[in-house]
Amino acid sequence: MVRKRFLGASIAALGLSACSVGPDYRPATPADLGVPDQYSVSPAAKREDLARWWVRFGDPVLAQLVSEAATQNLDVGQAVTRLRQAREQLIVARADFLPSLSGSGGYSRRQVIRGGTQQTQLPDGTIIETGAGSTDNFSLGLDANYQVDLFGGVRSGVDAARAGYAASGFDYAAVLVSIQAEIARNYVLARAAQAQLANARDSLALQDDNLEIAGFRVQAGLVSSLDAEQARAQRAQTAASIPSIEASYNSAVSRLGVLTGRAPGALKATLATAQRIPRGPAIIGPGIPADTLRQRPDVRAAERQLAGAVAQIGVAQAQLYPALGISGGIDTAAGAIGNLGNIITGTLFAGLSQLIFDGGRTRAQVRSQQAVADGAFLAYKQTVLLGLEEVENAIVALQSARTRSREFAVALDAANNSAILARSQYRAGLTDFTTLNQTETQLLSARNSIVTAQSDETTAIVQLFTALGGGWDGGAAPTAESVPAPAALPQPAR
Repeated sequence: MVRKRFLGASIAALGLSACSVGPDYRPATPADLGVPDQYSVSPAAKREDLARWWVRFGDPVLAQLVSEAATQNLDVGQAVTRLRQAREQLIVARADFLPSLSGSGGYSRRQVIRGGTQQTQLPDGTIIETGAGSTDNFSLGLDANYQVDLFGGVRSGVDAARAGYAASGFDYAAVLVSIQAEIARNYVLARAAQAQLANARDSLALQDDNLEIAGFRVQAGLVSSLDAEQARAQRAQTAASIPSIEASYNSAVSRLGVLTGRAPGALKATLATAQRIPRGPAIIGPGIPADTLRQRPDVRAAERQLAGAVAQIGVAQAQLYPALGISGGIDTAAGAIGNLGNIITGTLFAGLSQLIFDGGRTRAQVRSQQAVADGAFLAYKQTVLLGLEEVENAIVALQSARTRSREFAVALDAANNSAILARSQYRAGLTDFTTLNQTETQLLSARNSIVTAQSDETTAIVQLFTALGGGWDGGAAPTAESVPAPAALPQPAR
């Protein structure tokens, strides 16, 4: 009978829980977010698959370094741990839908030390008198407590935890995308520094030759010592630039080591052989702004954070309404273990509580959560607009770098021809050293300029891929089960 009453009360309570308070979340439309139909700096084009954009550079070393980020980078690893924590928080929130059960058991022994009689009362009220000796008592109990979700506070809490879990998944993807881009940028910097080092050393070799020629001409009385001093000054300036370039190269390589979870100098042997700056694809389809909103993980994380903030309003509002709690218990006791099931007692209690006065604290909490949701919407919209800004800036940066690369190629060809003519004329005594010095300075500048332009072009391609949200599967939110575990975590002892 007790069991039937308990089930009946539970079913009635579940019927009441169909009522829920709090606003219903509806995703904002592109118009609400100020999203245009297409980018202002690029015609509408079909968006490409950006999941593994780094393989399109055709550089195996770069591809390997970027691929390692998912398991080796420590920032990514920390994002994985935050994702795991969010998963457990969702499990905790869902547990509030279920009753809590607890069991208890006990044993006591009463010993009469000397004389007299001992009275023992059994659970059924029977009193037994015994002389000197001992009596045993065994007891078992089971208690249940259930907080009925009358007005949807628990459901809203679960919705908030679910949104937080999804936001953590997108945050993980955002960190991964950012690290992939940083690896690619530093790799480009390292290869550009190698190219600039080669330019400086080639120029230094030519300037050593010029200094030798100037010395011979001074000894022969053909020119004054001014030519030799100019040659010596030019060579020293070029030689002085080499340590600075080497420092830049070392900085980029060290950064790559740390980004892949290694010591700063771990990749020096891997990158020691100079290679050209990787060149990306000639055409990249950016799609339309709506595509970017679906692909960028930071935008999707901001949207989930907004959904969680709206759900928290329901959690706060539910505190203004009655709360129903149901509890029950089953107990038994006996003087011997075999008799525990002879007499069983049960209790059932249902309690209803209603907030009457708290000085406006709860209503203020509701208004506070509404303000949090308003702020989350503004943060969401700002993330959207910043994302679109990054895409447009990347498109313009790529167009600019490609234009400069074409012009610097022309400048390099002209500077190379001028240097050849000036060198031959100086050797023949047809021009002075100042002219030779100027042409070779222009040649070195043109070589470094085209290296910089090519580096900027590749960096702009990386920037565009990143701004478009490339580097992860843009489908469902990453989960704790779907992402690779960090390799740096210590393995449990066996």
